[in-house]
This record gives sequence, C-alpha cells and structure tokens, in this order.
Amino acid sequence: MMIAKIIHYRSVFIIFIILLYGCSASSTTRYNQPTPKSEPQETTKSKVRFSSSADSVKTQKNKIEQLPVVFPEIPDSSLAEFDELPVETEPVDKSKFMGNLEKLKSYNLPLTPREKILFEVIKFLDTPYKYGGSTENGIDCSAFTKQVFQNSLDVELPRSTREQFKVGENISKYDLKFGDLVYFNTTKRSYPGHVGIYLGDDQFVHASRSLGVTVSNLNDPYYKKRFIGAKRIGNIDTN
Repeated sequence: MMIAKIIHYRSVFIIFIILLYGCSASSTTRYNQPTPKSEPQETTKSKVRFSSSADSVKTQKNKIEQLPVVFPEIPDSSLAEFDELPVETEPVDKSKFMGNLEKLKSYNLPLTPREKILFEVIKFLDTPYKYGGSTENGIDCSAFTKQVFQNSLDVELPRSTREQFKVGENISKYDLKFGDLVYFNTTKRSYPGHVGIYLGDDQFVHASRSLGVTVSNLNDPYYKKRFIGAKRIGNIDTN
C-alpha cells in the first residue's frame, strides 16, 4: 500500500515537471523572441503627393530643356517692298538700247553723264531681285539706284527708298527727264516702297520683284496706279 502511494506521488511529480518545462519552452518561443517588424510599404498615392521642391524644379528644368527651339515667324523678305507682287503687262524690249550702247564702246570717246548712267544700268540688267541685296548677285530697288548714281556720276544717295525720297527736287510726271528718280507706293510698311530711274519715253529701269533689274513702262497698270512722284538729283546734264 505504501509502495503504491509512493509510485503515485512520483508519477504526479514527473508530470508536473514536464508540464512546467513545457510551458517555459512555449513561453520563450511565443513571448521572449522579438517580433519581426514588417517593412513599411510605399503606396502609389504617397509617391504622387509628396516630393521635394528641388526635385520638382529639376523635373521642370528637364522638360524645358527637352522642348524644341522655336524661332519667331519671319515675314517673307521678298515682299518687303510690295504688298502685291507686280505683274508686267507691258514688258519693254531691252535689246534695242543695249545694242546702241554697245556701239558707243567701239568709238572710244569720252562718255556723257547719260551714257555713264546707261552703261552702269547695263551691268545690272537681269540681276535677280533680293531684298537687302546690293551686288550683282542680288539687289533691291534702292540699292540699285544708289549703286548706279555712285558708280557712274559719283553721286551719293541714301540707302533706303524712303530716305532717297527726301532728297532732290520734286518733278511733275509731265516734266520727267532722263535720270530722274521715280517713286511708287507699293507697300503699307514704307512710303514710298519702290524707286526706279527714268529713261525717257515713259520707260524706267528698276529692280523688279518679279523680273529682277529690268525696264518697265510707267503706263503699265500696276505702276501707273501706284506712281506718287519723282525727284531730280542735282544738275546732271543728261543730254
């Protein structure tokens, strides 16, 4: 009887010890080990809403640098002297007076002022029109008149048509003589817009937008409508 009790108490003690250590091991596993921390997750919303001002400025700068270079629109310079391009309805045959001048070269005589102007005109005939140009590669109307007077008679004229219109003596259309400057109102941008040199018989030579340096007729509807006056430069003997 005594032995049975001893065995019973011993069994109870062993069970108690097992339960005690079992609970301790479980507690260490469940409570004593640090709980791993989860990594913070960035949401798409936070990325959109929050950014530094420096990053924003940098982004805008990159966008600006990537934009294509846009230049301001430049008007067609070939229309600078003309709001409406001239149409030559009565073209003049230039070969006749050019032939007469060629004969003068063979005479080897001193040239008159008239002949000097005409020979200079011939150098530029059929030169292409170029707004702002002043050479035999391309020339505009006021550069043409300036070059002819300077190279033939050593007479200095202003560069622009508007400035040339301010010099010389006013001449009526009915009193025109060879060498007079004739003016036309061809554009709203400048008054006058176009100039040429009168040759006689209602003809004048000029740098035409459509034909280059050529001879035209004052009675051509385009020029007749736009003629505004003439100037005589100095006392040039053109007989």
